[in-house]
Amino acid sequence: MNDVLQVIRSHRSIRKFKPVPLTNEQIDAIVEAAQMAPSSMHMQPFSIIGVTDSKLLENIAKRSNNPPVGECGYFFIFCADLYRILAAGDPARQAAMKRNLGSTYVFQTAVLCAGLALQNANVAAESMGLGAVMIGGINEALPDLDEWLGLPEFVIPLCGLAVGVPGESPEQKPRLPRSAVFFENRYNPSLKAAIDEFDRQIETYYGSRLFNRRKANWSGKLTAILGQKLPVDMYTKYVRHKGFYLVE
Repeated sequence: MNDVLQVIRSHRSIRKFKPVPLTNEQIDAIVEAAQMAPSSMHMQPFSIIGVTDSKLLENIAKRSNNPPVGECGYFFIFCADLYRILAAGDPARQAAMKRNLGSTYVFQTAVLCAGLALQNANVAAESMGLGAVMIGGINEALPDLDEWLGLPEFVIPLCGLAVGVPGESPEQKPRLPRSAVFFENRYNPSLKAAIDEFDRQIETYYGSRLFNRRKANWSGKLTAILGQKLPVDMYTKYVRHKGFYLVE
C-alpha cells in the first residue's frame, strides 16, 4: 500500500488539539493541496478563508457549538465562490452571467468543487502528521458569517476545517460495507441486510470506545434526525439571497 492510501485509510476526525499553531509552511502546503483539486471547466469556484482573529474564532466556535474552532492550530473556511468569475466579466455580460451563475447546475458544481478542495486539504494536513476535523456547523452562524467575513453575493461558506497537532487518538469509526456503497452497472436497492449488519457494528463501536460511550446505531440515529421537521427553510432562503435562485 502506498503512502497516500495509508493516510486516507487512517483517517480519524480530531476534535482536541494541542496549543501549537500551524507554521506558515504548513498553511501554504494545505492551501496549495486544496488548489490542486480538479474543477469543472477549470472554473475553480471556491475560496478559502483562514481565520486568525481570536474574537471571530470565539464567535464561530460558540455559534457552531464546536470548541475545536477556537482551540486548533489554524481554522480554514471553505466557500463556494462564483463572485470571482462574475467580477471578471465585463458589465455588458454580467446580467446574463448572473442568470447562469444562479442556476442549480452551476451552484451544484461550485459546491462539489469546494468539497473536493476541502478533502484535498484534509488529506494534506493528515499526511503531515496533523489532525483535522470538518465542521459543517459553521452554518449555524449564517447569515452573520457574511458580515464577519465580508462575503459578497455568490459566495457561500460551506464548511470549516480545524487543523492542528492532535491532542487525542480516537478510535476509527467503522464505514458502511462496500456492498451498500459500491455497485457495478446498476444500483442495488436491496440494502436492508447490509444496513442491519452495519448497525450492529456501530452499536459495538459506540458501546466499547473509551470516551462518550452510548447506545446508538447508524440508521436509528439518522432516521430519527431526518424524520422530524428540520429548520432548513432558512438555509434555502439564505442561498437564494446570495444570488443562487436555483433555477433550471
